[in-house]
Amino acid sequence: MRTSFRALIALMAVFAVACQAPPSTSSDSAPGSETAPSEEEAMNMNELRDFAERYTAAWCSQDPNAVADFYGEHASITINDGEPAVGRDALTAEFNGYMTAFPDLVVLLDELDVSGEFPIYRWTLVGTNSGPGGTGNKVRISGYETWEISEDGRIEKSIGTYDAAEYARQLEHGVDAEQETPSS
Repeated sequence: MRTSFRALIALMAVFAVACQAPPSTSSDSAPGSETAPSEEEAMNMNELRDFAERYTAAWCSQDPNAVADFYGEHASITINDGEPAVGRDALTAEFNGYMTAFPDLVVLLDELDVSGEFPIYRWTLVGTNSGPGGTGNKVRISGYETWEISEDGRIEKSIGTYDAAEYARQLEHGVDAEQETPSS
């Protein structure tokens, strides 16, 4: 498994270089056309997609340790510009908070964007706030995480963002009926 994580790091380097490369001026290609990724790049993109799918499954497992396993020992996650959770224990506690608040939590992988310097994991959280002190209301909120991947192929830093005002509204009033059913 570590070999595939090293390949993930190579993918990050390829995308960082590719994003800085000037557009091709060859007369052989039509303006706006793009070259298909090489076999190695495609394999690395598949590995990154697999990583994101396994990360999503870990969130749905109701096991905060399973999610924390995707992070390095001293990694951090910062959500909506709040205080970062740093280190495995703090990460596990952060993830446990969501899983406790939403015992039926489902996370959907909406998209994995690898067009920039760092991969962006876009997600939708669906669940009922029926944990201790919960409102009993259903929530469906989308957001994203920007990941920095360490040399060992784990998330070293994650910056998470979602619409906090909409989340608070849904906690208080519930999700609109047409948004309630996951479409993925």
